[in-house]
Amino acid sequence: MTYYYRLGTIPHKRHTQFRQPDGSLYHEELMGTSGFSGVQSLLYHLHPPTQIQKIVWDQPVEIAYEESTPLRPRHLKTKTVLTGEDAISSRVMLMGNADVCISVARPTESMTYWYRFAHGDEIIFIHDGSGILESQYGILRYRPGDYIVIPTGVLWRMLPDADVAQRMLVIEAWGHIEPPQRYLNNYGQFLENAPYCERDIRPPEQLITHDEAGEFEVRVKARDSITRYFYNYHPLDVIGWDGHLWPFAFNIKDFEPITGRVHQPPTVHQTFAGSGFVLCSFVPRLFDYHPQGIPAPYNHSNVDSDEVIYYVAGNFMSRKGIESASITVHPNGIPHGPHPGMYEGSIGKERTEELAVMIDTFSPLQLTTQAWQWEDKDYSYSWRDLTSGVTL
Repeated sequence: MTYYYRLGTIPHKRHTQFRQPDGSLYHEELMGTSGFSGVQSLLYHLHPPTQIQKIVWDQPVEIAYEESTPLRPRHLKTKTVLTGEDAISSRVMLMGNADVCISVARPTESMTYWYRFAHGDEIIFIHDGSGILESQYGILRYRPGDYIVIPTGVLWRMLPDADVAQRMLVIEAWGHIEPPQRYLNNYGQFLENAPYCERDIRPPEQLITHDEAGEFEVRVKARDSITRYFYNYHPLDVIGWDGHLWPFAFNIKDFEPITGRVHQPPTVHQTFAGSGFVLCSFVPRLFDYHPQGIPAPYNHSNVDSDEVIYYVAGNFMSRKGIESASITVHPNGIPHGPHPGMYEGSIGKERTEELAVMIDTFSPLQLTTQAWQWEDKDYSYSWRDLTSGVTL
């Protein structure tokens, strides 16, 4: 849950006269969720945000999912995804369902337009790179390891730092993304035993008000297509705002792991909750300290969910053949667990340096046809017993 925050100049009382130096009114805009009963912010514009000059409808955004295939574990080696274009046009969608879409991107250019996803919030995990997320709420700098959480309705664009390689994992949610409710008290404050708190959440740090005339493009993704809107005034003309709804950054290295005497379930790593999915952070941590403990995870069946893990850095304690930017997908219906030798081999080890992002969805995911070109076709058989004489 974000907290109350303000930037710029606002009037003493909301919904009252707030005048510009020439005597005209500033234009108030309420940005809120769940009708008028969710989190919200009030923004004050130099010009009405409703003055559309031209609308251009692009072709529908078509997603080509693979046809029916055998149920099996999957491994996508996305390290070689091509670089190019901006943070939107460079996205390569890999999988999705009715609740969430998961993509990767390696942009090389700044966005020349602003963008909004109209049906839900987005998380952009910064694997590599740095730069600025620019929105009507101000400037938010990003760096490696950041989760950038962008509420629906926010106009934004990414301006990567020059000559800095960028790599991103993108989660589009058809709904809202929040911290797990069990981390919060009845007043919305993080509890003492939560693995992160308000101090770790970075709001926009600087509000820059633009008062420029010209032609400015905003692209909105909605109803399976992108519509381009053109305005005569710069869309980031906000003089001030306050409230609880704003884009923020949270760095994965600020997630404090919860450990125990015996192996803890993945729920202790949960970082965010969305409609139909949860997101977890695996970070460097001490292993279990029971004298007979087995640090590697036990075999388990995803009875109600598909498990997606994006590997960022380090040596993942339960897997072989995994590299940076690998993505594994373990569907519900079949059990999975450590690779041969990893379960026994973890005994006696005191810590792990792994860094990974896990997404569990509660409805089955479908891979796109684009995902095939990065698939490790032998991954499904990588649990075979090496003593059987079978060569993997």
